[in-house]
Amino acid sequence: MQLLNDHVVLITGSGSGLGLGIARYFRDEGATLALFEYDESKVSKLQDEFGDDVLVVHGDVRSIADLTRCRDEVVGRFGRLTAIVGAQGIYDGNVRLADIPVERLDTLLDEIFAVNVKGYALTARIFFDLLDAEEGAVVLTCSQAAFAADGGGVAYTASKGAIRALINQLSFEFAPRVRVNAVAPSGIANSQLRGPAALGLQDSLQSDIPADAFRQQFEWLAPLQHMPSPEEYGPLYAFLASRHNRVMTGQTVLADSGALNRALISTGELMATMPGA
Repeated sequence: MQLLNDHVVLITGSGSGLGLGIARYFRDEGATLALFEYDESKVSKLQDEFGDDVLVVHGDVRSIADLTRCRDEVVGRFGRLTAIVGAQGIYDGNVRLADIPVERLDTLLDEIFAVNVKGYALTARIFFDLLDAEEGAVVLTCSQAAFAADGGGVAYTASKGAIRALINQLSFEFAPRVRVNAVAPSGIANSQLRGPAALGLQDSLQSDIPADAFRQQFEWLAPLQHMPSPEEYGPLYAFLASRHNRVMTGQTVLADSGALNRALISTGELMATMPGA
């Protein structure tokens, strides 16, 4: 039996990277999909790849009007909604606070928090009644950055910490009928998170970091020594989104390949194996 048979799932930020990998995994697990995407060029690619069985909606998670229109289209097409998976996000370029021009800091924080945090809160509110009717689930995307420093700069890290707190509060408010959890990935192969316009990085992607060097460093640090693809995070999201999960809410599942379980006593031995050492 497929894990998501008879599940109608909305995935936001589904046009590339992690969101696209989740969409592909959910399709293979039997889910009926609605895909919400900001980038028009990605919308057409989603329609080409997934075909007419999938509802693809162009819109912005920061817009109540766009999300409400998406809700109307989901109801008109499927009549119900079992789960929402939030996968949209924007990176901050890992720029240190002291290196951010003061005149750009206000705009940067507004931009990052609007996409990464406000977008999730708006989506949860607008679709709540559909999820409540189905005893459904919300699964959002957090990050290792919510648990440890240097997963991004101040704006990104703070936004991911806010998502972790948002999960706690929503799970409390939405209980007992709607389960609310998050997955906190670490490294993602070919991540497509774009940078902020506030810093002139809107045309840059996380994947612009030299892939081989990033993979080497991540796999040296992480005990599992493997850089996950977006699809490999799919099973975690699928279980949390599914009706098979009857025991977890309010949880942020850290999926970091063991990276935070770092060596202490054996640091010297580990350093000797570092690439380029």
